[in-house]
Amino acid sequence: MTDISMTHITPMAALSIGIAVGVAFLLHWAIYGVALRIVRARMTPLLLPEIFQPTRWLVVLMALAGGLKSIEMGPRVEEFWSIGSKMIFALLVGWLVLRGLRALRSMIEHKADMSVEDNLKARRRHTRVRILYRITQSIVAVLVIAMMLIAIPGVRAVGVTLMASAGLVGLAVGAAAQPALKNLIAGIQMAFSEPIRLDDVVIVEGEWGRIEDITLTYVVVHIWDDRRMVVPVSYFLEKPFQNWTTKTSDLLGTIFLYVDPTADVERIRAKFIEVTGANARWDKRVAILQVTDHRADALELRGLLSARNAGIAFDLRCEVREAMLSFLRTDMPEALVRTRQRIEADGLFTTPSGAEGRAP
Repeated sequence: MTDISMTHITPMAALSIGIAVGVAFLLHWAIYGVALRIVRARMTPLLLPEIFQPTRWLVVLMALAGGLKSIEMGPRVEEFWSIGSKMIFALLVGWLVLRGLRALRSMIEHKADMSVEDNLKARRRHTRVRILYRITQSIVAVLVIAMMLIAIPGVRAVGVTLMASAGLVGLAVGAAAQPALKNLIAGIQMAFSEPIRLDDVVIVEGEWGRIEDITLTYVVVHIWDDRRMVVPVSYFLEKPFQNWTTKTSDLLGTIFLYVDPTADVERIRAKFIEVTGANARWDKRVAILQVTDHRADALELRGLLSARNAGIAFDLRCEVREAMLSFLRTDMPEALVRTRQRIEADGLFTTPSGAEGRAP
């Protein structure tokens, strides 16, 4: 008895399949070469290299499908080929879409240069593109898996049965996945509300750092001492935090000096403005010194100075603070804070000026 599932492949049919696949390879290579030359003459060719591999195998799959039409296949082999080719086609299409999305992301990020001083718009664009790219990646992956499963008739039937009787299981899974879903939705919301962006300077949980990466579920904060703080995305929508670069990269920095109440504030203010103005890190916007508090033993002086971004502002504050302390130590030692005590003995007390008196 002859097995009806046997496939009859003649030498001529095998040759035709080989020729079809070879022609597909050559045709794809020729079209790609011409397209690459055209695009290279007008713009940066980022898209074509990304889609080269998936398009090549799609062309080969279509050529193979056309060549197999001339072969007499048994019912079982034909069924396997039908299911397998659909699954491979779905996989290749998903691969092509993901490569295209990655190329689109690269082109947008290439145009948005984050190395410039005022990079607020660039950081905003990078943040949105990165979050939306990862959302689209997840959607495409789910759709590809669904298309591959739909190609299998048995799985389709089992899926319908499971969906009809999986109410309790669905509730349990939904409850277990609630934190992940919460962060996923928060990530989508963050892409448009923009409480933070890439390279923003923030203070989170008392730690100063920069936003290094934003995913769909968590944010990586690069702490100043090279530690990384991993924070759930929902944190930035539910809890207060400081963002120093929400509107612009420019920042105001502060330094505090504590001097004797009898110190010459005007002389210290003039020196502060002189030191700040001589520093190349200052952006020439703000340089102010004010008395912000008065205690019995000291005056609190707050100096405000401006810089182009957070990193420069930090260095500027340190350098100006060091210069002011050196000035007070060498030129105005009388302005340094001194401890005053009153000594009482036998009913007499000593005043800060040295005069004696009788305790009441």
